[in-house]
Amino acid sequence: MTITDTASTPLQIGRIQVDTPVVLAPMAGITNTAFRRLCREYGAGLYVSEMITSRALVERTPESMRLIRHHESETPRSIQLYGVEPNTVAEAVTMLVAEDRADHIDLNFGCPVPKVTRKGGGAALPWKLDLFRDIVERAVKAAGDIPLTVKMRKGIDRDHLTYLEAARAAQGAGVASIALHARTASEFYSGQADWSAIATLKETIADVPVLGNGDIWSAADALRMVDETGCDGVVVGRGCLGRPWLFGDLAAAFRGERAQAMPSLGEVAEAFRRHAELLVEFFEDEDRGCRDIRKHVAWYFKGYPVGGDVRSSLATASSLQEIDDLLGQLDGAQPYPGADAEGPRGRAGHPKKPSLPDRWLESREIDTEFRKVLAAAELHHSGG
Repeated sequence: MTITDTASTPLQIGRIQVDTPVVLAPMAGITNTAFRRLCREYGAGLYVSEMITSRALVERTPESMRLIRHHESETPRSIQLYGVEPNTVAEAVTMLVAEDRADHIDLNFGCPVPKVTRKGGGAALPWKLDLFRDIVERAVKAAGDIPLTVKMRKGIDRDHLTYLEAARAAQGAGVASIALHARTASEFYSGQADWSAIATLKETIADVPVLGNGDIWSAADALRMVDETGCDGVVVGRGCLGRPWLFGDLAAAFRGERAQAMPSLGEVAEAFRRHAELLVEFFEDEDRGCRDIRKHVAWYFKGYPVGGDVRSSLATASSLQEIDDLLGQLDGAQPYPGADAEGPRGRAGHPKKPSLPDRWLESREIDTEFRKVLAAAELHHSGG
């Protein structure tokens, strides 16, 4: 691992100072209060909620109101919003500010999921630059002193790149930082992130912090991204799945220290059990919490000698006692397996033609017909 000669400069996002320039990327069904608290126990940074739909928040649906809750230990409180209609997004921001529910608000313009892009949302939206600008300007105004940021992708595909124009518009609107996932929507999570685009964005946007996202699997990757692109901080997503201790590695690396967590199987089991416990607390339901931890089994135990029977049983466990009994069967003294436990995780998918509204790419303008399409995009779901 390459260690910088001096400690990194803290990341300044509006009035918030983040001593370790690392942000947890919003991930649907992952970055709830339970996972954020767990990651925070290992390291430092800014920990963002999973994406909340603006319409659902304005309508105060029970699920959206639960998702915006923060534990008292979480500070600063960071929430990501998704929306396609300027008035609705502004209303959602106004609500969060007026009711003192957030210290930082991020807007999602990077989601590549078809059910979002086919309605003109997520990574598809910046193509309609005036609409993008309208949403961001109104959101910044509604946020007032609360720093508002944006996260985006390079564009829809290589022939329809939007990130530089959108970044200039966001800078002009007064955002506190801009994060770029260095892939297009069509790439989903496949292939290799184009870090050169992050460097280009940093060269283009001088007055607003630029954060890089994509293919950070280790602290060494984070340092290399900063060194190669000049970005002000990094956004970590899939690299921390089943590895909350990555945030400890990142904090140490950005302090200029040589350190890497190499947990034994017993230590991994303890982290898994802690995560399950926090999920039960978050959902206020043991069965639901234990069902939610199931999707994390493969990520936590990647590379470790855990038999298929135990893995399968953990993926069907319905109580903390059942999880305890299963974890008790493991040989906790088994050492860190090295490279087998590292590297990419999560589904990468394959490059594919993005799902977009009919005739979306024919014009950068929004007419009455498209506004009807966008109204239908205010769905009650998450994505990131």
